[in-house]
Amino acid sequence: MSAHCQLTGRRPGFGNTISHSHRRTSRRFDPNIQRKRYWLPSEGRYVRLTLSAKGVKTVDMIGIEAAVTRIRARGEKV
Repeated sequence: MSAHCQLTGRRPGFGNTISHSHRRTSRRFDPNIQRKRYWLPSEGRYVRLTLSAKGVKTVDMIGIEAAVTRIRARGEKV
């Protein structure tokens, strides 16, 4: 599973870990990705989405129908 949100498009960020001696090693900042299952009434089935924590809140706010419409507009399969 790739670490990206289907709704918001959040992906990992990259940076450096800086030690006490100021040596730099590369690291990765992963988004808080969750797999959630939602009932999609218009199609009469469940859909499983890979969402960030912000994406879950967005679905709660705008509704699953609007969220799936946005995801499909970005060209992702649901």
